Amino acid sequence: MDRFPLQQKTQTDLEIDLLLEAIYRLSGFDFRQYNRSSISRRIYTRMRMNNIPTISRVLEKVIHEDRFLEQLLNDFSINVTEMFRDPSFFKAFRQEVAPYLRDYPEIRIWHAGCATGEEVYSMAILLQEEGLMDKAVIYATDMNEQVLEKAKKGVFPINKMQAYTKNYMLAGGLHAFSEYYKTDDQYAYFHPSLLKDIIFAQHNLVTDQSFNEFHVIMCRNVLIYFSSELQNQVHHLFSESLSDNGFLCLGDKETLRFEDIISTYKEIVGNEKIYQKIK
Repeated sequence: MDRFPLQQKTQTDLEIDLLLEAIYRLSGFDFRQYNRSSISRRIYTRMRMNNIPTISRVLEKVIHEDRFLEQLLNDFSINVTEMFRDPSFFKAFRQEVAPYLRDYPEIRIWHAGCATGEEVYSMAILLQEEGLMDKAVIYATDMNEQVLEKAKKGVFPINKMQAYTKNYMLAGGLHAFSEYYKTDDQYAYFHPSLLKDIIFAQHNLVTDQSFNEFHVIMCRNVLIYFSSELQNQVHHLFSESLSDNGFLCLGDKETLRFEDIISTYKEIVGNEKIYQKIK
């Protein structure tokens, strides 16, 4: 029996283990429990882009070249997003969660893994239309400082506005979407009024702790990149951070069904992965 494929796979796993350990020790960012296939794809993409022959050579560059380490950290960051992504989710939030929030004297929302901020601005628009933004604060966090800097500007390519407008209308938008931004020939600039109650900050879900008590936590399409053990760890972080009767909103491919804290939640809109923490 040919054992070489098994040996080769083991060597590759060891190389990746060593690389992720080095990244953690050098930067503090812990990808050791991220979904391995997702991390591997990003490593091999960077190798192709930089014409690097082996993962061991990647490790060498990470140790000796700060700029390359920064590049790889950016590669590992998950930045796939759009405004009113999954419009049915935002419509369900408007219909099922917003009525609860009207009774709150203040509203604290944590958007964990906010990337470049499209869904954060979407939530700000929704809250404004529901008359809730004046008493709300959105804490938008991500591990990647570069994407946070982009998010703070509220500037997005104008060629995406047509798709975003369609999403907004499908999500139950109440006005013309163009009321929320101005344009030039390249970009859409969202009104500064949407920014005044948004706090952008760096936060690493893997290594950082809870920093407030929230009435809503949104973490959509981030946990799918984590191992099951890491997902469970993050869910405990969210549970600690969520007020009684608070809402947890996950992505369409994520669920609480297999987590050991499922008994502390009830489904509000099951197909949109909106849960409420119960006492």
